[in-house]
Amino acid sequence: MATTSASTSGLTEDYKPWPALWAMVIGFFMILVDNTIVSVATPVIQRELDTDYNNVIWVTSAYLLAYAVPLLVTGRLGDRFGPKNTYLVGLAIFTLASLWCGLTGSIEMLIVARVVQGVGASLMTPQTMAVITRTFAPANRGSAMALWGATAGVATLVGPILGGVLVDSLGWEWIFFVNIPIGVIGFVLAWRLVPTLPTHSHSFDWIGVALSGVGVFLVVFGIQEGEKYEWGQISGILSVPLLIGAGVLVFAAFIWWQGRIRTEPLVPLGLFRDRNFSIGNGGIAMVSLAITAMSLPFFFYAQGVRGWSPTESALLMAPMAIVLMILSPFVGKLVDRVHPRNITLVGFSTAAIAMFWLSRLITPDTPVWQLTLPMALFGVSNACLWAPLGATATRNLPITAAGSGAGVYNTTRQIGAVLGSAAIAALIESRLRSNGLGGSSGAGESSGASMPEVVQGPFSDAMSQALLLPVFAFVIGFVLVLFLAKPSHAGHGRTAAAAPIPESSLP
Repeated sequence: MATTSASTSGLTEDYKPWPALWAMVIGFFMILVDNTIVSVATPVIQRELDTDYNNVIWVTSAYLLAYAVPLLVTGRLGDRFGPKNTYLVGLAIFTLASLWCGLTGSIEMLIVARVVQGVGASLMTPQTMAVITRTFAPANRGSAMALWGATAGVATLVGPILGGVLVDSLGWEWIFFVNIPIGVIGFVLAWRLVPTLPTHSHSFDWIGVALSGVGVFLVVFGIQEGEKYEWGQISGILSVPLLIGAGVLVFAAFIWWQGRIRTEPLVPLGLFRDRNFSIGNGGIAMVSLAITAMSLPFFFYAQGVRGWSPTESALLMAPMAIVLMILSPFVGKLVDRVHPRNITLVGFSTAAIAMFWLSRLITPDTPVWQLTLPMALFGVSNACLWAPLGATATRNLPITAAGSGAGVYNTTRQIGAVLGSAAIAALIESRLRSNGLGGSSGAGESSGASMPEVVQGPFSDAMSQALLLPVFAFVIGFVLVLFLAKPSHAGHGRTAAAAPIPESSLP
């Protein structure tokens, strides 16, 4: 890897940003593995903790919600206390919460532990992107983002397969225990290799934190619980539409407040004057929503209808991850050379085709080899979305806004994920009812094992229909990236200076 020039960046002659990024990627990898491991284990957790579809999906939704809401603050914490310190605190919380998740014996306590785990993840994630922005030259960030994207590919492959093996051999608790050695190794490496970057003083908008948190929670809770209450009354005058409407109003109040606060806002609205930052945020929200939404119905189908073990069902994701890992380095180089619209249009179009194709194959007797084809195409899609969207959205961020910009971007990504989790929970229950299975009770007893033949057809139809949600999300993303502009940053397409890092701050 090339060493950044001291004369242009203020770095020491022997400083290389890649080791620091690799150290932080270990923690980022652990977060992504945790997501995919839980997806493949969800049917087993449902059965062993004796709960229904809606409650077990809260194991994912609660984590994503606790992950998303603090991101607006945790990006600033990285600016204020340094990305390294904030990352290490988050990694410690995440690792200890993983131990708690594995030791719990009830769905309620598992959900609570997942909330704490989400808070730890929210402290870690913005720091990775902030370090990329602050230590890599703008023209080289595409390659760094390619590593970020390839990490997602490795986690997509390792997570489900490792989760399947652990669930089949040791029990679902071990999908959380496995985080502990990874967390310890990641902590030691980050402590040694990540530089202590200069900090920037920030005030914290706690009113904004409250408004954003309450708004997102009300919308997510309303969407996920809507089918349970048939989109009507919850109790007294409280109804699902009222809950969702109140959440939208509270979030609108949050945006209004951000434009009028006299100190520093959580979301610097001026960042959205850059068209690519705005579109990049919208695009990554659709990607995150769709990927979160597609995994749950797919694994319910694979384990419930086909009777495959967690390991066997996870192996069906391997073609996607392998293709993603192969293509990510090549796409990362293209990001620094060609118009990002061209790459992301390929990504969203192939993703929509792959998901629609997969939805047509969700039947009780589809040959296994046919399922691998849309999965492989979906790997092409992911390679053309993660790194290009991240690099394009953050390319023009000023150094002093690296933390807040990364926080906004990752908040948008996680809000997309939590909305995807909530929406797919409601859609699964709705489709089960429409196919005569009585919502979560209709097939719940068979989750994690092959269900009776009389149920397999209607259940497959329900999961197939649920998979249309990701299709619509990818179509929206395709329309959005049509408006991407060619990056105008001075460093685009040629070497440019990275952010200065004082010599005394290097490890």
